[in-house]
Amino acid sequence: MNFIAAYIQARLTRNDEGATAVEYGLLVSLIALVIIIGAAAFGDKLRDLFTAVEGKIHVPA
Repeated sequence: MNFIAAYIQARLTRNDEGATAVEYGLLVSLIALVIIIGAAAFGDKLRDLFTAVEGKIHVPA
């Protein structure tokens, strides 16, 4: 029981600001990497899709 109390007190009193910033930086980097890989993998298909949609809704002037 003393172990649990000591653990909870240590979790509530320690300063994690630096670690949190690093963790957020890693998450942002991972998200950016996923976006880049997704754009590279599906870029041509998305371009073709938008071109097809544009051709269907394009109104001549």
